[in-house]
Amino acid sequence: MNTYTYDEIETGQKESFTVDITEEMLDTFRGLTGDINPLHNDDDYAIGKGYEGRVGYGMLTASFMSTLAGVYMPGERSLIKETHIKFTKPVFPGDRLEITGEVTEKHDGFNMIVLKVTIKNGKGEKVLRGSMDIMVQ
Repeated sequence: MNTYTYDEIETGQKESFTVDITEEMLDTFRGLTGDINPLHNDDDYAIGKGYEGRVGYGMLTASFMSTLAGVYMPGERSLIKETHIKFTKPVFPGDRLEITGEVTEKHDGFNMIVLKVTIKNGKGEKVLRGSMDIMVQ
């Protein structure tokens, strides 16, 4: 876990990590949220809708934004105040995601950073783009 202080963070600074999406993650997410939509839980249904199989939950993908802030940038001193998310492509079990955050702004009066977030699959395709306003405590 990173321990950046506000003063140690610079505009343009980046952090990233990877995650492999598994069937078990989808099953666990279903258990936690109660989202039983067949698009996420039934291969045959998803294939019938034109996908290669079960589609990963968008909010599971977005949840890695929390890991990005809480572990990587800034790490233990983070408090997410606001998020903006756009899902650009579906995610599937077996995908390796690369989650990257880049500091685009610093607001000294509030000790707040703006983190531009990009999540790409193993083919280099963006599956999510967004931003977070994060207070650095």
